Amino acid sequence: MKVHYGLSGFTAPSYAIVTSGTFDGVHRGHQKILDRLKEIGQQSQGSTVVITFWPHPRIVLGKDTHELKMLSTIEEKIDQLSQQGIDHLVILPFTREFSQMSPDTFIETIYRQGVGTRKLVIGYDHRFGKNREGSFEYLVQRASGYPFSIEEIPREDIKDIGISSTKIREALQNGAVDLARTYLGRPYQLRGTVAHGDKLGRTIGFPTANIDVPEAYKLIPGHGIYTIHLKIAEEIFPGMLYIGERPTLENDTELRIEANLFDFDRDIYGAQVEVLFFEKIREDARFDSLEEMKAQLHQDGLLAREKLKTY
Repeated sequence: MKVHYGLSGFTAPSYAIVTSGTFDGVHRGHQKILDRLKEIGQQSQGSTVVITFWPHPRIVLGKDTHELKMLSTIEEKIDQLSQQGIDHLVILPFTREFSQMSPDTFIETIYRQGVGTRKLVIGYDHRFGKNREGSFEYLVQRASGYPFSIEEIPREDIKDIGISSTKIREALQNGAVDLARTYLGRPYQLRGTVAHGDKLGRTIGFPTANIDVPEAYKLIPGHGIYTIHLKIAEEIFPGMLYIGERPTLENDTELRIEANLFDFDRDIYGAQVEVLFFEKIREDARFDSLEEMKAQLHQDGLLAREKLKTY
């Protein structure tokens, strides 16, 4: 997949099959649209083009700025779309000025002149242009003036899957990472850097890799203990991961993301890692002593090892 940052360096293919959207999470609903894009590409010998926007429009426009969390960073989105077998990804910078572009200007500047669209495929609820005035109906009404044909993925095709980015966010915030995995078609992922912590886990026999996720907008699943795989470079290691504020310890209100890897003894400080979530074992809890917490972690580890055998 070729990645294009903006349209200035993009050369339109002879037959461009195009779709556009935010594609946060690239979930199974999105994949339905991408599959159709690829199907048309194979039939027409054309090239598939996905147009997306960064940052997320709702963040730029100040809607839910503090509450809205993203399922994908831009790097993750690029990887996810690449795995879908798309030919071209065009990333357009979303600004307040861009948001004021009328639907007609959007069609002419982006779809027509920008990527040379010959076939446009959109989801049933797709909106574009100023105040989200552009839609499938808007396009159909003006179709005679376009050098491209238009296809909408029917509402029932997407609704039957019952998937949306909002549903996935809600599942993750509730700790239902297994449900999110079903919606996404893959485990939810977090990327970050292994940072130095207070090394408390090591003193009780459960050394942890403290993971720092730099993007404040990235959605962190709800507090609790999870079964995970930790990816370091191209290696995968099973383990369990804690997300919470460590209520057993007084005066600790910082959110912690701590991975305990099974049968692992390496120095990975500073390593770039990726967490893949499979299942939540239990809720976070406060213990009366470190010994009580240690006993529970032992049980968590046994359960996590058993559950990970199925993945």
